[in-house]
Amino acid sequence: MLLLSDLAEHTKNSARDTRASLLFDGTEGAPDPLAGPRLTLMGQIEPAPEPAALTRYGARHPAAAAWAQMRDFRLYRLVPSRAHLVAGFGRIAWIEAAALFSLQN
Repeated sequence: MLLLSDLAEHTKNSARDTRASLLFDGTEGAPDPLAGPRLTLMGQIEPAPEPAALTRYGARHPAAAAWAQMRDFRLYRLVPSRAHLVAGFGRIAWIEAAALFSLQN
């Protein structure tokens, strides 16, 4: 879930092309960042207008509540299509969306 302003350049870009990616970096504090884990999640950005999504986002990010009430902020979701995992040097894998969802609790 992403809370984005209509005024932001990345929001304007996603309106023209919904493809997006997010990088999750687990290398902080690693003696060799190249040996640390990171995952790039790729997919499509889409609006998440349902009130339950905003409630869930607000519960997770209470400091964002004020931003969420502003007229130019909207909630979006990244719908994953696949991920690229680098679990350390030479340990690389592509993970398709179905496998990502099967990892959920």
